[in-house]
Amino acid sequence: MMIELMNVLYVTSLHAYVRLEHDTLRVEVARELKLRVPLLRLSGLVLIGNVMISPAAMARCAKEGMNVVFLDRTGRFVARVTGRVRGNVLLRREQHIVSMDDLRRRALCRQFVAGKIQNTRRLLQRAARDATNAEDESALRLASDKMVATLAALRTAYEDDEIRGYEGEAAKTYFAALTHAIKVDRHAFGLSGRSRRPPRDRTNALLSFLYSLLREECAAALEGVGLDAQVGFLHTLRPGRPSLALDLMEELRPLVADRLALRLINRRQLTADHFVDQPGGAVWLDDAGRRIVIGAYQESKLREMPHRVLDRKVPLGLVPHVQARLLARHLRGDMEHYLPFIADD
Repeated sequence: MMIELMNVLYVTSLHAYVRLEHDTLRVEVARELKLRVPLLRLSGLVLIGNVMISPAAMARCAKEGMNVVFLDRTGRFVARVTGRVRGNVLLRREQHIVSMDDLRRRALCRQFVAGKIQNTRRLLQRAARDATNAEDESALRLASDKMVATLAALRTAYEDDEIRGYEGEAAKTYFAALTHAIKVDRHAFGLSGRSRRPPRDRTNALLSFLYSLLREECAAALEGVGLDAQVGFLHTLRPGRPSLALDLMEELRPLVADRLALRLINRRQLTADHFVDQPGGAVWLDDAGRRIVIGAYQESKLREMPHRVLDRKVPLGLVPHVQARLLARHLRGDMEHYLPFIADD
């Protein structure tokens, strides 16, 4: 697949080869031309998985100031090839400045949390429509309604503790209701809240594994645009912690991870036998379960969803990259506000 978003070309086709042809990039698969794009139209190139590029094409991109970003097939950041530094150092400097500016930092925090709450609320509404009994539907709709009040209160939250408090309140409501979205084998997969480090039940184990995959995607997306994945706004600084990746993934958890977890459970693609109880009460996915989840995760990234800012559909797997680029534009001052990705369905 080749797709151009916001003047960045993403190449994901297996064994694709990118070569230079005069002032254009030529993308071939098995020596067959699939796409030709003028260099003047592009500001970046992202190669995902087993995609190759000629030395001449790479050198020309670097000369033109275009980053060439390599991600592995799971979306993890591998490397970035760039020429003379023109903007990344300034972008990171602005990122660090904003992280120390309480007013601007808190505005971003509210956007991250608002995006998360809106997407979790939409997931609950969708689950309520699909509920098979009145009790589940009522519980899901009640939790959804509670989030409306939380969103309204968030708009006037100007202190860190307030913002994080509303995020925690919404998360508690959400995870308490999430068990009502599970339609099969609730005895094995029901949950009463979020547990992690370690997860204490099968559904939390599944969510933790999916969140780890999503975190890598978000870190790769941020590295790809030149941001520092370690310096966040909502999540505090901690050695080795990708705080900005954790910020970015907040709005995407319900769409990328939670929906998939419910689908795998409700369609019986995962069963209780795919989980292993550990000493101390922890629960983990076994090897077979991880293979199923990774396969379903990669397949889900091909699903296209409408993007309000771009006014077009975007594969779910590219949404973290689009959002990272929007965040970079906001930090540079090209956009007044950072706009989280909100699902329309």
